[in-house]
Amino acid sequence: MSDQQQPVFGIEKIYVKDLSLEIPNAPKIFLERETPEVNIHLHTKGERIDEGMYEVLLTITVTAKVKDKTMFLVEVRQAGVFQIRNVAEAELDPVLGIACPNILFPYLRETVSDIVTRAGFHAVILSPVNFEALYQQGKQQAETKAVAGEVPEEEKKTTH
Repeated sequence: MSDQQQPVFGIEKIYVKDLSLEIPNAPKIFLERETPEVNIHLHTKGERIDEGMYEVLLTITVTAKVKDKTMFLVEVRQAGVFQIRNVAEAELDPVLGIACPNILFPYLRETVSDIVTRAGFHAVILSPVNFEALYQQGKQQAETKAVAGEVPEEEKKTTH
């Protein structure tokens, strides 16, 4: 095989695209002694930004509540620009939905822990994520919705 046909995968840039922290009930919330209920929502998205260049976003929303009071809400959009060339179309979607999020996750995890600690709370340490299982689940849901006519084909390819 010539060099032009060899698959190319490279990390061009990893960055925090968006970061939001809300502590709506400060300062009284700091007096709460109960352990908060923490809810986590994770979403990935990959899209082509140039020839052979793709941006992958890993978005997480972490909400901590005590009873009906929000302690804090953190949203982080960790992003990466990846060079991906000479990869078959059928293999590209799993690279964007599994491999790239696996690279971004440690950065996202550190950002969440750091911002929550800086906000005056105990660190939130995110458990490892099985992006392959999330990808398969997202793909199955997208196919089910597509059969029902609910999701445009383009959105199916870029959202995991």
